[in-house]
Parts: sequence; structure tokens; C-alpha cells
Amino acid sequence: MAHWLVKSEPFKWSWDDQVKAGAKGTHWNGVRNHLAKNHLIAMKKGDQAFFYHSNEGKEVVGIVEVIKEHYPDPEDESGKFVMVDFKAVKPLKVPVTLAQVKATPALAKMSLVTSMRLSVQPVTDAEWKLVCKIGGL
Repeated sequence: MAHWLVKSEPFKWSWDDQVKAGAKGTHWNGVRNHLAKNHLIAMKKGDQAFFYHSNEGKEVVGIVEVIKEHYPDPEDESGKFVMVDFKAVKPLKVPVTLAQVKATPALAKMSLVTSMRLSVQPVTDAEWKLVCKIGGL
């Protein structure tokens, strides 16, 4: 199983919104970066991702799971971009802030630090375990 991080601005789609979507989950659309698109394409059913509040909060707040692999994003007129469906799995007991990630030497190479603007990012197994630990899981 691969691990990921997906970013959302809370005023557009928050962790609470994701939780309210329940077991049926919701689609993750609007990605318009080709590298982020490739990450969505690489996701497999059952993969998990950190749910990150960007701009407001700047923190990892929960874990979501891929429940439907990539398919065309109908809002993309070019036909080049895709989306996946996620369901909420669980919140972190303690949100993990961007400042904490940057202050943790073992996370210095995490995409959240090195590719901050990328909305869909891979997370290594070691990074996953450490962020979970910092988040109280």
C-alpha cells in the first residue's frame, strides 16, 4: 500500500466536510498540475493519504482512503485531468502542523517541505509512520 498527502483549503472542503460525506466518500477533483495528476493515477484502492488543510491551519488533520481509482474529471474541458474518490478513515489525535514537519530533521525531505505547492504528494513509509506518531496515532 502506498501513502499520499492531499491538500484542501478548509473553506472549500474541510476535514469536517470529508467526515460528513461518510462511507460513500467523495471525489477529489480540480487537480490541474500534471505531476499531481500522475500521483492521482498512481493511487490504488485501499491506499491512504494524509488530509492536509492548506492556507488556513497548514496542518495534517486526518487520514483518508482511496475508494475509487482515477477516472476523468468532468470539470476539465481539456480531458487531461482525473480525480479519485476518498472516504475519511480517522482524524489525527493531534494535528501535525507544517512548522512541526519543518522542525523535524527526519522529515526534511518530505514533499510537504520540498514541494510545498503540490496538491497531491507521495509520502514514504518512514514519513507516514513519523507523522502518525507525532499526530498521536
